[in-house]
Amino acid sequence: MPLAEVNANVGPDGVLTCSIPIGLSAANRRVKITIAVDEPTEIMPIVSAEDWRRFVDETAGSIADPTFERH
Repeated sequence: MPLAEVNANVGPDGVLTCSIPIGLSAANRRVKITIAVDEPTEIMPIVSAEDWRRFVDETAGSIADPTFERH
């Protein structure tokens, strides 16, 4: 019976860093960790820095709603 299931992203350096809260009832006990790649439901395209900058420039300040407030 699984004590925890955690979804995490592998960083751009290929390293997975995660913290898994198991609980005090499992303290000092041996655990088994299985890692499986979760197939994405939608593949995100890789965007160049130039395309990203263009996207930000086009969307920054584009809220046309006059009732919008920044808190």
